[in-house]
Amino acid sequence: MSELHPTPAPRWAQVAPAETPSLRSLTTLAGSVVIVAALYFGREVLIPITLAILLSFVLAPLADWLRRAVGRIPAVILSVLIAVTILLALAAVMGMQVAELANDIPRYQTSIRQKVDTLRKFTTEPMSGLIGTVGREVQKASKDAAERATPAAPGDRNTAPLPVEVQQPNPSPLDVAERIVSPVLSPLASTAIILIVAVFILLQQEDLRDRLIRLFGSRDLHRTTVAMDDAARRLSRYFLTQLGINAAFGLIIGVGLFLIGIPSPVLWGVLAALLRFVPYVGSLMAGVIPVLLGAAVDPGWSMAIAAAALFLVTEPIMGQIVEPMLYSRSTGLSPVSVVVSAIFWAWLWGPIGLILATPLTLCLVVLGRHIERLEFLDVVLGDRPALTPVENFYQRVLSGDPDEALEQAELLLKERSLSSYYDEVAIKGLRLAATDVLRQVVTPLQLDRIRDALADLVEGLDEHRDADPGASETDKDVVGATGAEQRLPMHPAPELPLPEEDARPPEWRSLHPVLCIGGRGPFDGVVVEIFAQLLQKHAIGTRLLSREAVSRALIGSLDTRGVAMVFIGYLERAGSPAELRYVVRRIRSRLPDATIVVGLWPEGDPILQDRDRQKAVGADHYVTSLRDAVTACLETAQQASVGEPRPTEGSHLSISLS
Repeated sequence: MSELHPTPAPRWAQVAPAETPSLRSLTTLAGSVVIVAALYFGREVLIPITLAILLSFVLAPLADWLRRAVGRIPAVILSVLIAVTILLALAAVMGMQVAELANDIPRYQTSIRQKVDTLRKFTTEPMSGLIGTVGREVQKASKDAAERATPAAPGDRNTAPLPVEVQQPNPSPLDVAERIVSPVLSPLASTAIILIVAVFILLQQEDLRDRLIRLFGSRDLHRTTVAMDDAARRLSRYFLTQLGINAAFGLIIGVGLFLIGIPSPVLWGVLAALLRFVPYVGSLMAGVIPVLLGAAVDPGWSMAIAAAALFLVTEPIMGQIVEPMLYSRSTGLSPVSVVVSAIFWAWLWGPIGLILATPLTLCLVVLGRHIERLEFLDVVLGDRPALTPVENFYQRVLSGDPDEALEQAELLLKERSLSSYYDEVAIKGLRLAATDVLRQVVTPLQLDRIRDALADLVEGLDEHRDADPGASETDKDVVGATGAEQRLPMHPAPELPLPEEDARPPEWRSLHPVLCIGGRGPFDGVVVEIFAQLLQKHAIGTRLLSREAVSRALIGSLDTRGVAMVFIGYLERAGSPAELRYVVRRIRSRLPDATIVVGLWPEGDPILQDRDRQKAVGADHYVTSLRDAVTACLETAQQASVGEPRPTEGSHLSISLS
């Protein structure tokens, strides 16, 4: 009589308060503060070393290629000389272009003066006139008030201030040399340090790698080696790809400005390629001077507009089409982290930090992916989602937001069938919810919210077919749904066409040949609703019943007309195997010719692991996925249509463990 007396509602437990920060967390925070302070105060030493390390990543492929022909030491020296030659050539070209532009500036003075006068006429002059009028009135009022408050002394009017003149001594030749050499000597010294350190890194890269492994990861050589190889691969690929893209961007800009007629197009092309290393704002900064120069050269505005259009069209194409196509997921940084890291490193190291922001942040993300204590870096800065699709599904329905869950589902359905989505995401998310219900941390209000969200989600997915969208049966990256690497199994949809209606037996011609019954769990009803929806996609009608409809008291009044199969779904089977056995026995006594399918989703269920228990329960099929349940239904309909006898009770068990 347990069916007549439902179990009392559980006492909902209170969620424990948040824990206080542990000593380990405080130590990590203090260490982070110390590291940031060291980066800031030691930037004079750290910037050249960092640039040398990154330069070695760029030159490493070239040095490895040359080493096969000339040996290690000549290859390293030759690769560095090639890099220096390219830099000197670019500097020489830029210097000549600047000198040529400086000589041509006087020719553009008339056009520049006209543009300035035009802009002043429409912008500054009206505002200057208004400000001047207000200033004069304020000054006049202040003067009148001062005269009324303080009478002038007789001798003050004839008193004039004494002039003071400060004269500087003539600079000596040594002072002149110091003023000229000092600004040039510091960059040259930094460049020499960078090149020397890069040479030693390239010469001793294997030794440095072994020392780093000994210092940081000798206890786990596999993880340390994978982390270092991952960092080297990502950095080298990132720098080489970015160098090629920026060089192509500079070439396009230079050619475009030449065709437009902007003076010194080579200078602006090289400058555009260099400034594009600065994320987001570099290309815009590079376009300001050519646009202004076009306005100065052209008596009209056509050159300036064409130059601005060149930058505004080329940059989105390179940034939104070419870069995603070439980079793919090589960097692994989220867009927000790129912006935040640019601000952070610019604050620490100035303009050099702005250029180095992306590669340095990439190193932090790689460390976070391979070092457990630094995992928060990958969560905060990486492009991989913090939640899996299953966790994201449960979080959305828990918060009562079925729209975002539906959006995620539609993205996943572009690469998988509807039954595969339900099995791999929805059912597993419902199991998380059922576990929280058993832990008594889900309140009745939250439980109702989850059920309402699930009902809206299932209704929203009703328009999708249960068919494969052309994807293969192997695992694929779920890029569109998560924005990062997430691997989910992709099971093909059931493809067993039903026979024509005339060829089906009478019980399969009814409007509702399949009877769907949920268990006692909080979400078993949702599971059978999903199963009924999938069967309708395959042209099989269903009828849904509650668990009480097959109780001892009500089983005698059950309408069994036109029923060929009974499906019983248990998301979390809390009862004993005997309880399920009695349910199957009552259904068997009421429907002796119907096929009974039991869906059991809990991992490690004893019924699924013991054939004797399966035989004792007495069902015809045991399935652990919705796809297998639909397949069992279609196979049964086909067998009944061709006249194959139904297997005797317990003799044919179709067990599928996903």
